[in-house]
Amino acid sequence: MSWPRRRSSYGRVLPTHRWQGLTRGQRFWRAFRPWLYTAALLLACALLARLWPSPAPPQSVELISAPFTRCGPGAAENCVIDGDTIHIGTRRIRVQGIDAPELHPPRCPNEQALGERAAAQLLALIRQGPFILTGADPVARDEYGRELRVLSRTRPDGSVQSFADDMVASAAARRYERGARQPWC
Repeated sequence: MSWPRRRSSYGRVLPTHRWQGLTRGQRFWRAFRPWLYTAALLLACALLARLWPSPAPPQSVELISAPFTRCGPGAAENCVIDGDTIHIGTRRIRVQGIDAPELHPPRCPNEQALGERAAAQLLALIRQGPFILTGADPVARDEYGRELRVLSRTRPDGSVQSFADDMVASAAARRYERGARQPWC
Protein backbone atom coordinates (compact mmCIF):
# COMPACT_ATOMS: atom_id res chain seq x y z
CA MET A 1 0.00 0.00 0.00
CA SER A 2 1.35 3.33 -0.89
CA TRP A 3 1.21 6.31 1.40
CA PRO A 4 -1.44 8.78 0.64
CA ARG A 5 -0.15 11.71 -1.24
CA ARG A 6 -0.90 15.26 -0.33
CA ARG A 7 -3.27 17.07 -2.41
CA SER A 8 -1.98 20.03 -4.32
CA SER A 9 -4.31 22.26 -2.30
CA TYR A 10 -2.51 21.29 0.93
CA GLY A 11 -0.10 24.19 0.64
CA ARG A 12 3.52 24.77 1.28
CA VAL A 13 5.22 23.01 4.20
CA LEU A 14 6.82 25.52 6.60
CA PRO A 15 10.33 25.06 7.99
CA THR A 16 10.49 23.92 11.67
CA HIS A 17 11.29 27.38 13.09
CA ARG A 18 8.25 28.89 11.37
CA TRP A 19 5.61 26.34 12.44
CA GLN A 20 4.15 28.64 15.10
CA GLY A 21 4.33 31.62 12.86
CA LEU A 22 7.29 33.08 14.85
CA THR A 23 10.71 34.24 13.73
CA ARG A 24 13.84 32.77 15.30
CA GLY A 25 14.36 35.92 17.41
CA GLN A 26 10.80 35.77 18.74
CA ARG A 27 11.21 32.11 19.67
CA PHE A 28 14.52 32.91 21.43
CA TRP A 29 12.99 35.63 23.61
CA ARG A 30 9.93 33.48 24.34
CA ALA A 31 12.23 30.70 25.61
CA PHE A 32 14.61 33.12 27.41
CA ARG A 33 11.91 35.15 29.24
CA PRO A 34 11.28 32.64 32.13
CA TRP A 35 15.02 32.49 32.83
CA LEU A 36 15.21 36.28 32.78
CA TYR A 37 12.30 36.54 35.25
CA THR A 38 13.92 33.94 37.51
CA ALA A 39 17.24 35.82 37.50
CA ALA A 40 15.46 39.12 38.27
CA LEU A 41 13.57 37.51 41.14
CA LEU A 42 16.78 36.05 42.60
CA LEU A 43 18.53 39.42 42.29
CA ALA A 44 15.62 41.17 44.04
CA CYS A 45 15.73 38.59 46.85
CA ALA A 46 19.49 39.07 47.26
CA LEU A 47 19.10 42.86 47.43
CA LEU A 48 16.28 42.61 49.96
CA ALA A 49 18.32 40.23 52.10
CA ARG A 50 21.18 42.72 52.09
CA LEU A 51 18.99 45.71 52.91
CA TRP A 52 16.80 43.90 55.43
CA PRO A 53 17.96 44.59 58.98
CA SER A 54 19.55 41.56 60.55
CA PRO A 55 18.21 40.54 63.94
CA ALA A 56 20.19 41.85 66.87
CA PRO A 57 22.44 39.27 68.46
CA PRO A 58 20.95 37.77 71.61
CA GLN A 59 21.75 39.76 74.73
CA SER A 60 21.84 38.62 78.31
CA VAL A 61 20.61 41.15 80.86
CA GLU A 62 21.14 40.87 84.62
CA LEU A 63 20.04 43.19 87.39
CA ILE A 64 22.68 43.45 90.13
CA SER A 65 21.65 44.92 93.48
CA ALA A 66 24.22 43.40 95.87
CA PRO A 67 26.48 45.55 98.09
CA PHE A 68 30.04 46.02 96.77
CA THR A 69 33.39 46.68 98.45
CA ARG A 70 37.00 47.01 97.27
CA CYS A 71 38.74 43.69 96.71
CA GLY A 72 41.56 42.96 99.08
CA PRO A 73 42.86 40.19 101.33
CA GLY A 74 40.18 37.65 102.16
CA ALA A 75 37.28 36.39 100.10
CA ALA A 76 34.99 39.17 98.95
CA GLU A 77 31.96 38.00 97.02
CA ASN A 78 31.13 41.28 95.28
CA CYS A 79 34.03 43.69 94.93
CA VAL A 80 35.86 46.12 92.66
CA ILE A 81 39.31 44.89 91.57
CA ASP A 82 40.40 47.99 89.66
CA GLY A 83 38.91 50.72 87.50
CA ASP A 84 37.64 48.36 84.81
CA THR A 85 37.19 44.96 86.52
CA ILE A 86 34.74 43.72 89.15
CA HIS A 87 33.99 40.42 90.90
CA ILE A 88 30.43 39.16 91.22
CA GLY A 89 30.42 35.88 93.09
CA THR A 90 33.00 33.75 91.31
CA ARG A 91 32.76 35.69 88.03
CA ARG A 92 35.30 38.29 86.93
CA ILE A 93 33.73 40.98 84.75
CA ARG A 94 35.50 43.58 82.63
CA VAL A 95 33.68 46.85 81.89
CA GLN A 96 33.50 46.92 78.11
CA GLY A 97 34.72 49.99 76.24
CA ILE A 98 37.25 51.43 78.71
CA ASP A 99 40.84 50.96 79.87
CA ALA A 100 41.75 52.00 83.41
CA PRO A 101 45.22 52.19 85.01
CA GLU A 102 46.52 48.88 86.32
CA LEU A 103 46.82 48.10 90.02
CA HIS A 104 48.15 44.53 89.80
CA PRO A 105 51.02 45.32 89.15
CA PRO A 106 51.31 49.05 88.38
CA ARG A 107 54.16 50.06 86.08
CA CYS A 108 55.00 53.24 88.03
CA PRO A 109 53.88 55.15 91.15
CA ASN A 110 51.77 57.51 89.01
CA GLU A 111 49.84 54.57 87.54
CA GLN A 112 49.28 53.22 91.09
CA ALA A 113 47.72 56.54 92.18
CA LEU A 114 45.60 56.80 89.02
CA GLY A 115 44.52 53.16 89.42
CA GLU A 116 43.39 53.73 93.01
CA ARG A 117 41.41 56.79 91.87
CA ALA A 118 39.78 54.81 89.03
CA ALA A 119 38.84 51.92 91.35
CA ALA A 120 37.33 54.37 93.86
CA GLN A 121 35.38 56.06 91.04
CA LEU A 122 33.97 52.72 89.79
CA LEU A 123 33.05 51.68 93.34
CA ALA A 124 31.25 55.00 93.86
CA LEU A 125 29.27 54.46 90.63
CA ILE A 126 28.33 50.91 91.64
CA ARG A 127 27.24 51.96 95.14
CA GLN A 128 24.73 54.48 93.76
CA GLY A 129 22.17 51.68 93.44
CA PRO A 130 21.17 48.62 91.43
CA PHE A 131 22.69 48.41 87.96
CA ILE A 132 22.30 46.31 84.83
CA LEU A 133 24.88 44.02 83.23
CA THR A 134 24.32 43.49 79.51
CA GLY A 135 26.39 41.62 76.97
CA ALA A 136 26.42 39.13 74.17
CA ASP A 137 24.90 35.73 74.72
CA PRO A 138 26.93 33.46 74.68
CA VAL A 139 29.29 35.38 76.92
CA ALA A 140 32.20 37.16 75.22
CA ARG A 141 35.50 36.93 77.07
CA ASP A 142 38.79 38.79 76.87
CA GLU A 143 42.26 37.25 76.71
CA TYR A 144 42.32 36.89 80.53
CA GLY A 145 39.01 34.98 80.71
CA ARG A 146 36.99 37.91 82.06
CA GLU A 147 33.42 38.38 80.86
CA LEU A 148 32.99 41.49 78.73
CA ARG A 149 29.89 43.37 79.91
CA VAL A 150 28.32 46.80 79.67
CA LEU A 151 27.36 48.28 83.05
CA SER A 152 24.49 50.76 83.02
CA ARG A 153 21.65 52.08 85.11
CA THR A 154 18.31 53.63 84.19
CA ARG A 155 17.89 57.01 85.87
CA PRO A 156 14.56 58.18 87.31
CA ASP A 157 14.05 60.50 84.31
CA GLY A 158 14.31 57.49 81.93
CA SER A 159 17.80 58.22 80.55
CA VAL A 160 20.50 55.56 80.70
CA GLN A 161 23.67 56.08 82.70
CA SER A 162 26.65 54.27 81.18
CA PHE A 163 29.40 53.47 83.68
CA ALA A 164 32.02 53.48 80.90
CA ASP A 165 30.96 56.97 79.74
CA ASP A 166 31.04 58.28 83.32
CA MET A 167 34.50 56.81 83.91
CA VAL A 168 35.83 58.44 80.73
CA ALA A 169 34.13 61.76 81.57
CA SER A 170 35.81 61.82 84.99
CA ALA A 171 39.21 61.06 83.35
CA ALA A 172 39.54 57.91 85.47
CA ALA A 173 39.65 55.75 82.34
CA ARG A 174 40.16 55.96 78.57
CA ARG A 175 38.08 54.68 75.70
CA TYR A 176 39.29 51.26 74.60
CA GLU A 177 38.01 49.06 71.78
CA ARG A 178 40.77 46.44 71.53
CA GLY A 179 44.23 47.02 70.14
CA ALA A 180 47.32 48.71 71.54
CA ARG A 181 46.85 50.51 74.85
CA GLN A 182 48.56 53.75 75.77
CA PRO A 183 50.77 53.64 78.90
CA TRP A 184 49.65 55.52 82.01
CA CYS A 185 53.21 56.38 83.14
